[in-house]
Amino acid sequence: MLAVLRLLLAGIYIVIMTLFAAVYCLFSPRNPKHVYFFCRWFNQLHKLLGVELIQRGLDNAPLPRNSVYISNHQSVYDFVTSPGMLRPRTVSLGKKELIWVPFFGFLYWITGNILIDRQDKSKARDTIKQVADAIHQRNLSVWAYPEGTRSKGRGLLPFKTGAFRMAIEAGVPITPMVVSTTHNKFDLNRSDNGIVITEMLEPIEVTNYKLSDARALADHCHALMQAKIAELDAEVIQLEQQRKRSLSQSSS
Repeated sequence: MLAVLRLLLAGIYIVIMTLFAAVYCLFSPRNPKHVYFFCRWFNQLHKLLGVELIQRGLDNAPLPRNSVYISNHQSVYDFVTSPGMLRPRTVSLGKKELIWVPFFGFLYWITGNILIDRQDKSKARDTIKQVADAIHQRNLSVWAYPEGTRSKGRGLLPFKTGAFRMAIEAGVPITPMVVSTTHNKFDLNRSDNGIVITEMLEPIEVTNYKLSDARALADHCHALMQAKIAELDAEVIQLEQQRKRSLSQSSS
């Protein structure tokens, strides 16, 4: 019953956001500032899910400079755990099929995110160049998931090089952001779904990298993020154990 109620409330919430966005964004459609504004709304969904969300490292964002932000991509719940980490004038890269998702697809497009064709490999180089140019022409940062797909419990998947080529092409730093493991963590019928930690790492300058170095840069970021995820997972276990002991003591 709790799961049905949560899904119903989440659906109503997204529909209301979409209707409001249709009016709000009408005066400046696809302006990059809208993504940050509406991510503040999405950031509240963790409360509906019964998750204690710990957000760290926002001071590491290289503002006011633009950046290519990268994050691990675990499941649909990333839309609950990650939005609060997006910085002003940051848009995300998503597959063009998202436009067909009822309500959310329109919200994703009208707020200014970038839809790309991941199936057409022949256009990949042009897409990278266009996004790199847009970073400067539109004064924006880009949020990408370098795994290219949801990991679904398989750990941090190997990185594709597109996001790193964008950063090198645009001459902006790569800023990694990680989310502690959420696979099999959430149960919509459970009132308390524990703790999730999100953390932004220090930006990595790319001035000494060439496009031919994109693979090396991707592998370097992968190692950093994999180590940090393991660190956060261990901390989550410790924090949840402490919370259980505290609740047990208070009830006895």
